[in-house]
Amino acid sequence: MDNIMECRNLVKYYPGCLALNSVSLAVPKGQIVGLLGPNGSGKTTLIKLMNGLLTPTSGEILINGMKPGVETKRIVSYLPERTYLNDWMDVKTMTDFFGDFYKDFRKDKAYEMLQRLGINPKDRLKTMSKGTKEKVQLILVMSREAELYVLDEPIGGVDPATRDYILNTIISNYSENATVIISTHLISDVEKILDGVIFINKGSIVLTSTVDDIRENEGKSVDALFREVFKC
Repeated sequence: MDNIMECRNLVKYYPGCLALNSVSLAVPKGQIVGLLGPNGSGKTTLIKLMNGLLTPTSGEILINGMKPGVETKRIVSYLPERTYLNDWMDVKTMTDFFGDFYKDFRKDKAYEMLQRLGINPKDRLKTMSKGTKEKVQLILVMSREAELYVLDEPIGGVDPATRDYILNTIISNYSENATVIISTHLISDVEKILDGVIFINKGSIVLTSTVDDIRENEGKSVDALFREVFKC
């Protein structure tokens, strides 16, 4: 199996809203792929379907050849757009929780990254800034040895220095055999780490391409092409 994720005529309706419209695409293994589109384009819906948090209205989505479920959760490490960690928990408790819950979680890796950032494992989440919370959650997600990392807006709402740290963490903490799917609308910040892109708008796929092909065939950056396609 060369593709870690496939969609086949995937449709998702919400009451009064078509969120995904017959989406068909494939994401190959071993790449960092940007899922790019304006707000409300369907990115988060697609990500929730990947993680089994929603079910398709029709069509199918496959993770490593399997429908999302218990088996796929073992190989997917998911960073949601909003934190799901409890404010009363300290970092050590969260790290222990991840270690108990995921067999592929490496505590040594997590503590190494925490130490590098000067984050005290005894600190509680409620005492942290937004940027530090983002870093802690990303460290937990990237400390798994997963086959697919799905990151929903990992650099949204944080300062440029924190964005750089997050992107460097993504690059340096995943296996070359693993795949990373990053959803964002901050194209200029993230394109330097991408191998491929998926443009999505109003629930439909607008473009899929490698970054190299965009630069060679279009003669422009991913950010410039994005702005041209979406007129922003």
